Order: sequence, then C-alpha cells, then structure tokens
Amino acid sequence: MEKEYVLQIAQTIKEQLVGITPAPVIMSWGITEFAATIYRDLPALRIKLNGRLHTGYVMIVLNGSDYYEVYLLSGSATECVSKEVCFDELGNVIDRAVESGTDQAEYEEFCRQQLGKLLSGQTA
Repeated sequence: MEKEYVLQIAQTIKEQLVGITPAPVIMSWGITEFAATIYRDLPALRIKLNGRLHTGYVMIVLNGSDYYEVYLLSGSATECVSKEVCFDELGNVIDRAVESGTDQAEYEEFCRQQLGKLLSGQTA
C-alpha cells in the first residue's frame, strides 16, 4: 500500500472526526497522538488517548465497503467496537467506547462531580 494513500486516508479520517465531533467531546478523550498507519492491511488513523473508560489506542480503519471499523487496543488486547461506522457517527461511537459509556445519566453525574472538584480546588 502506498504511503501517500495511507497518509491521505488518515488525514481525511482526522478531518471528519474533528470537524463533526464537538470540541469538548474530543478534548475529554485526552488525545496525545494522531498517526497514519496500516491496520489489518487497510489504511487507518491511530489515536492514542486517555479516556475515562479506555486508555490506549483507538484504530479507525477504512474498510473496502467505504465504512469505518473502530477498534480499541490496550496492551495486547484488541476489541472491535464496530465494523460499519459512517463518517458522521465516528465521534459518537468512539465517545461511548472511551469516555461517556451507554448510561447518559451516569456520565452526566460523573461530569457534575468532576466540575464540583475543579471549582472547589480538589484534585481528581
């Protein structure tokens, strides 16, 4: 696979993800790295992050059906989050897997508690 093609696909994934996902959501993931790569013989964007539910890497892979596949990697463990994600769903799919989870009320309570700690000067 040509390097330029992989770089172009990774850049497109990043632009779609950052362009559609609200900034506070992306910031909550604790991203420290974006990297173009090849995963399972397909072009991909690798994100290193430190979310509430997942710390490690998220791999966003463009498959042959023009859908994205999303994987969580931590150490030697790999978990497939979804194999058919449209570009406009990427942020929500990743956020549920790495930060907010599926219980919206629980996550909102967590956020309220964190805000209270920040405002009172407590450390996390």
